[in-house]
Amino acid sequence: MRVAVVENTRVSPLGQVGAALAEAGAEIATFRPFLDGALPEDRRAHDALVVLGGEQNALDDARHPYLPALARLMRAYGEADKAVLGICLGAQILARGYGGTNLLGTATEFGWHRVRPTAAGRDDPVLSAAGPDFPIFQWHSDTFTLPEGAAHLAETGAVAHQAFRLGRAVYGTQFHFEAHRSVVADWSRAFAEAAEAIRPGWQRDHPTHAATHGPAADAAGLALARAWVALI
Repeated sequence: MRVAVVENTRVSPLGQVGAALAEAGAEIATFRPFLDGALPEDRRAHDALVVLGGEQNALDDARHPYLPALARLMRAYGEADKAVLGICLGAQILARGYGGTNLLGTATEFGWHRVRPTAAGRDDPVLSAAGPDFPIFQWHSDTFTLPEGAAHLAETGAVAHQAFRLGRAVYGTQFHFEAHRSVVADWSRAFAEAAEAIRPGWQRDHPTHAATHGPAADAAGLALARAWVALI
């Protein structure tokens, strides 16, 4: 199993997705186009594609000119019936690649929030793995419209489009199910100023929130990761 992973920022651990890929014995090739613009050149070299989150928005082509090509690449993998996973910014780029509209600055969520699968999500082979209602980590201010033909899989009270599927195995999740407690702690240190700006008092309150919501979120995230990896 060969998996291409695209990172969009300097602190971008695979977290629970990495754990599930390791369990499956996957070979991982990592690309960091925010540094050098490089993306996978031959989709035949990989069985799946993972695109992680980042600080930029999905339309930030002026500062990150690789974004249109990445959106096209995600769609090309999907149309080749390969498994695709976009998380947070990755989901927004995926929506762009399939014709959805990116809505910037309209949907702020931060911290652990409960996610509810829709009826389609409760029947979905990936979303159903986390159960009927689960806490998961969020960090975003943008959202998107669903591409034509997408199955709407999950929502929160604040942001409707939390997860979607296209075809057999192309998934986008607005929430960070890869981010177990150690990943969240890393982000809280690496991006301390940004975290405090979006959630004043976060550095003070983070340990309490992690202890309260982290164990269930970690379990849900690993269940989702294993279910997606099984589709590869």
